[in-house]
Amino acid sequence: MIDIRLIREQPDFVRNGIARLHASAPIDQILELDAQRREMLSRVEELKATRNSGSKEIRTLEPGPERDDKIAAMRSLGDLIQQLDGEVAQIEEQLNALLLEVPNLPDPDVPDGADETGNVVTRSWGEPRTFDYPVVPHWEIAETLRLIDFQRGVKVSGSRFYFLRGDLARLQRALITWMVDLHVNAHGYFEVYPPYLVRRESMVGTGNLPKFGDALYHDEESDLWLIPTAEVSVTNLYRDEIIEAGMLPIYRVAHSACFRREQTSAGRDVRGIKRVHQFEKVEMVKFVEPETSDDELIKLVADSEDVLQNLDIPYRVVEICAGDLSFVAARKIDLELWAPGSQEWLEVSSCSNFRDFQARRANIRYRPAEGERPQFPATLNGSGLALPRTLIAIMENYQQADGTIGIPEVLRPYMGGQESIGLQPE
Repeated sequence: MIDIRLIREQPDFVRNGIARLHASAPIDQILELDAQRREMLSRVEELKATRNSGSKEIRTLEPGPERDDKIAAMRSLGDLIQQLDGEVAQIEEQLNALLLEVPNLPDPDVPDGADETGNVVTRSWGEPRTFDYPVVPHWEIAETLRLIDFQRGVKVSGSRFYFLRGDLARLQRALITWMVDLHVNAHGYFEVYPPYLVRRESMVGTGNLPKFGDALYHDEESDLWLIPTAEVSVTNLYRDEIIEAGMLPIYRVAHSACFRREQTSAGRDVRGIKRVHQFEKVEMVKFVEPETSDDELIKLVADSEDVLQNLDIPYRVVEICAGDLSFVAARKIDLELWAPGSQEWLEVSSCSNFRDFQARRANIRYRPAEGERPQFPATLNGSGLALPRTLIAIMENYQQADGTIGIPEVLRPYMGGQESIGLQPE
């Protein structure tokens, strides 16, 4: 959520930021309601001052008609104040609802652009592997080796669901455990296991609601929502709390299943396991002092890169342009890995600096020093990494001439020393 004072004091700055996003927001309505609210609050304060002075005067009057008239007048004044307080509350509710529709503003150094075509590749790591035998996409490898059962996944749950089988299911478990261990032991994160169902307030806090309700799975009876990423649960750890002085920065890492209503579309996106409704992910979340958030974003990206480098998978780093930013991010950097069988770059991690946008929505505050007034921290999050695209990269980059899949060296201890994956039993 953007600070209402910024909208009030610098409306053109806010409008220009939203224009860079190629988005829209009800800025004029917000300004109008804010002016009404402030005017009514001023009137209510004046009336309350009149009531206070009248109450004092009543105490000095002798019993009689004058005192009775004064008491009646103060009661009428009290009724009016109560009515106006109710109107102010209604305006505040409308104002807060409109503020939730305003996206975060892009940082000044975010490149301009209308959509993903404006994103900028800033660097790359590793050389795409060359093969002296035909390479195939992961869905063909998976079917040939009986690693993924697509048909039964559809039978059980519908399109874009599947069963991982045998050694591929084991490889996913190995990846998750290894990635969490890496972030804890090498990068300084603290592991948490998050709830997969959260309250509406938690979705609002991270910016998933109200804007993206159609993309979420929702249990209407309990009003609980399945998380699209562990970021939702972990960020809301400190919702409506004050983080005490000296506790920042806070680094948290979590593995979770993720649930998203991916829109069905024709074309190559529907092949294999690239875009599905349920998947696993390891997520990193940071709570930091605002002035350190730029450096913390660079570290966050490096932590995600370390995973890909250890797996020896080529990737590139992409600075996301203003028009392709998410609703909540002020700056976003993606990592895209190379999938030689599919012949495409696949986004496997998004690392975002939200500034104080989420903290305001979730009412997360921190105390800079003992006795100082609480402020809003910056929050950041990044995938470290997302499954199943990491599985795609391993299957396609490590496919071997005999049709088997090599297992990256860092994962072999987590696979009992196994070096390759071959044909699985029926």
